[in-house]
Amino acid sequence: MARLVKKVDRKQGAEAGALLSIFVYLLLSTGKLLAGAVFGSDAVEADGWNNLSDIIASSAVYIGMKIAKKPRDCNHPYGHSRAENISSLLAAFLMMSIGIDVITSGVRSLFGKEKAAAPDVLAAVVALASATVMIGVYAINRRLARRTNSMALAAVAKDNLSDALVSIGAAIGIAGARLGWPWLDPLAALVIGAMICKTAWEVFMETAHTLTDGFDEQQLAVYKDEIAAVSGVRDVADIKARMLGNDIVLEVTIRVDSHLTVAKSHEIADEVERLMRNRHNIRATHVHVEPEAVR
Repeated sequence: MARLVKKVDRKQGAEAGALLSIFVYLLLSTGKLLAGAVFGSDAVEADGWNNLSDIIASSAVYIGMKIAKKPRDCNHPYGHSRAENISSLLAAFLMMSIGIDVITSGVRSLFGKEKAAAPDVLAAVVALASATVMIGVYAINRRLARRTNSMALAAVAKDNLSDALVSIGAAIGIAGARLGWPWLDPLAALVIGAMICKTAWEVFMETAHTLTDGFDEQQLAVYKDEIAAVSGVRDVADIKARMLGNDIVLEVTIRVDSHLTVAKSHEIADEVERLMRNRHNIRATHVHVEPEAVR
């Protein structure tokens, strides 16, 4: 029961972090899009579109978390954990489309025949204020991610930090335009658009890797060495793992002394499961026991 309560608290904490990001991004994207239009800054406007894409990503993470909490049913015997991955994949496509649109607008401004006037200095103030807010949100979400052990919220926190850096870059572009380099502001918009596309591509690749049952080979080797060291395990014949949402499912085949009783072999299998759960927080370890070949 204590473990169940702890798991519920972990999920609620992760959801709270995602909701915080959505709320802040909603305010910032609205403010930046308006400020970019009023103060004539392509960089701030592009940063507003960047935050709009972040709303999509954070919303996808939040919706995925809610669906992933649903218990397993007859149609989903392994539960709904991968709903979060599907949402992330959709978010990647939407973020990429926004990034391409921002890049297109930046190119038109940079190479257009009519050169726009330098943005108002207040646009830089908006960008710096946004960076300050995002650094605070990043600190909160990073702490929540560590406390809840949520990979999804950790990714959101990294995105928060990158958004703060993007806003600082927008402020630098505006400052350069005010100093007599008007091309620096639309150039900053281009860079921001490229960063949106880069983030979308990374989300897509990571999610696709997970959905195709990809797993870190080095981490798998660590599991194998630790299981091989369990008392009674003679050899690890096979080991593989995959992700179900943020949870790891491990399948391992161990060889034991062929003269052991079924009960003793079962105790060894239980010890392997406990080791993986306590040391690596693995949701489920399926252990298959085989007798060691007689030489």
